[in-house]
Amino acid sequence: MRRRAALAGLRAYQHAERRPRPPAMPAIASAGRAAVRDYGGAGPPVLFVPSLINPPHVLDLTESNSFLRWLAGEGVRPLLVDWGTPSPAERDLDIAGHIETLLVPLIDAIGERVAMTGYCLGGTMALAAAIQRPPTRLALIAAPWRFSGYPAQACEDMRALWRQAAPAAELMGLLPIEVLQAGFWQLDPARVIAKFEAFATMDPESAEAQGFVALEDWANDGPPLTLAAARDLMDRFYLDDLTGRNAWHVGGRLVDPSSLTCPVLDIVSTTDRIVPAASAAGVGERLTLALGHVGMIVGGRAREVLQKPLAAWLSRLHNS
Repeated sequence: MRRRAALAGLRAYQHAERRPRPPAMPAIASAGRAAVRDYGGAGPPVLFVPSLINPPHVLDLTESNSFLRWLAGEGVRPLLVDWGTPSPAERDLDIAGHIETLLVPLIDAIGERVAMTGYCLGGTMALAAAIQRPPTRLALIAAPWRFSGYPAQACEDMRALWRQAAPAAELMGLLPIEVLQAGFWQLDPARVIAKFEAFATMDPESAEAQGFVALEDWANDGPPLTLAAARDLMDRFYLDDLTGRNAWHVGGRLVDPSSLTCPVLDIVSTTDRIVPAASAAGVGERLTLALGHVGMIVGGRAREVLQKPLAAWLSRLHNS
């Protein structure tokens, strides 16, 4: 019965009506394939650095559920990094290379000192960029740093997935998002089944159903990782805990969180299966939540639990 319900939900999702996404905001800076998109607002600029995995628009999911559009009315000027789509010719561009050749040049091109907020792997990268270009402040949202904090089985599952996918990635010079998505499903397979069971019972015209479709489309979309970035993530981060051992160098400099000179807010969740709280860098102030990895950004409680406290922290530091 559950299998039938889940498959019915999956079919309903596949055939659901798609509402138009919010229009892309104008780009004010670019570096290679990457760009910075300006969400307006009269406050201090805050550069949001999303993960290389999945598209950046989880921060701007729909007209009625957009963290960045809301934040623009709260005394902050949100700027969003759009990583673009890598080509096979970039196969040797690792995660440090993304920071050195894309993120740091984008920061320089903005033309003024900014605050930074990084989400997921984007937080790991924002921390490294903050060593190169110190921001006015740095917020990390569910950003993995101590990969030894992941459950051993989760690391082994990801490594096994990588061993299977690596030969094809070598040929393509890229690792497709579908491989990583399969790895994330393995972290909580029961939830994957349950969410499609629940969708089968939703009114397709309801706001809840439309939000589900928008979020699932985001989760199943995204550019591939370059081969070198995939190797970094799977071998050097998950396996060797390069960052947590304070052995990661970017731009010729050691990335040591304790050397940050700006105020830092480290946001972690006790119920995050994608980035466990134990993997956080443990630097600066800490805000502890009990929301899922994606729910903390787009869920029904995200505004009160994460977005308002973050906006207040950014505004308080600006006005101090």
